[in-house]
Amino acid sequence: MTVSTSRTGSAAPTIQGTVRDCTPQGKGLGRMSADDIVIVDAPDMTRRLAESLVAARPSAVVNLAHFSTGAIPNYGPHLLLDAGIPLYEAAGAEVRSAIRDGKKGSVDADGEIMVGKKLVGHASPVTREAVDATFDDSQRSLVENMEAYFGNTIQFIHSEAPMLIDGIGAPEVGDAMTGRKVLIVAPTPDTRERLQGLRNFIREFSPVIVGVGQAANTLADMGYDPDFIVADPTEVAAENLRSDAKVILPAETDGYAPGLERIQDLGVGAMTFPAATDSALDLAILLAVFHDAETIVTVSQPVELDRIFAQAETSEPAALLTRLKAGRKLVDSSVIENLYTSNTGGGGVAWAWAILGLLVAAATVVLIVGLGGDGEFTENLINTWNAIAVAVQDWIQ
Repeated sequence: MTVSTSRTGSAAPTIQGTVRDCTPQGKGLGRMSADDIVIVDAPDMTRRLAESLVAARPSAVVNLAHFSTGAIPNYGPHLLLDAGIPLYEAAGAEVRSAIRDGKKGSVDADGEIMVGKKLVGHASPVTREAVDATFDDSQRSLVENMEAYFGNTIQFIHSEAPMLIDGIGAPEVGDAMTGRKVLIVAPTPDTRERLQGLRNFIREFSPVIVGVGQAANTLADMGYDPDFIVADPTEVAAENLRSDAKVILPAETDGYAPGLERIQDLGVGAMTFPAATDSALDLAILLAVFHDAETIVTVSQPVELDRIFAQAETSEPAALLTRLKAGRKLVDSSVIENLYTSNTGGGGVAWAWAILGLLVAAATVVLIVGLGGDGEFTENLINTWNAIAVAVQDWIQ
């Protein structure tokens, strides 16, 4: 690590080293070494990432985000500071496009980031006192938020116990899902890409397809015909509502369903699903559970404990309870995509087809030769082979 006097002429140290882009878009994480200035994009840095950084012994770590946002109590920045590694945070996403992995750079005590001779951004120095204060505040906030979250969960159980236990109030759809795989597609930023990854699964198992909200339009655009649409009808195109899909409207506990007027104007038949949650995705999952689906595959944003920790105030208790109700039947689509990804890649598949083609060609030649002479099948093969051998000997001589 090179330390020099800052450009302002003060005694504050300037840290110099090789810039390593270790953001998710960069490739420097596996090439970190001592004296590097590591750039990360890690809000609420985890202990695991911090340990990998400590092992590399960089001269400084610059975070595009905050090491601790205050949403959850995290130990990552403590580990780095305890290891004597200077930290700088909140550099901003624009710095990512200005840095160049492997270039010489520097960061001074005030947080000015240089790459070569160019100023590319500014970050805030992180102190142990600030990290400790944020940790204490986030710990208190987490306890308060989780108490409120589970309080809301208990209230939801009180109001919806009959539905959660026996499916009372769920619309009747016959045996359309019984014993079958059900694919539930909800709107996500990468819905189309994830459906592309599921095309072999869909082709092989022909699952019951449920379009949730605007994802019903995405399914139709990609050539898939949903069997069910669970949505506020104002989110779905008229031609898709008029399709052969059974339409189910999320409804309030008194039976009123937002968007019912649109359904009536279109002359489309629909069923309502009254519940204390307005999440069409949760209702779609419960619909599959109550109608004895064998497996439920979801294309949706995951419900994870870390996400609930960070967003307890806005997290729906129904989301957690719904997934607990589904239990072992529920699978995220990423798991299915991984199962259908060849370990050998596309090249391995191509070689398999090439070998198969050669075998078919060889079998064809054998049949033509064996049946093309005047003698028996075996005699024709022997005569042809002898002729080839004699010709090869003549060429060699």
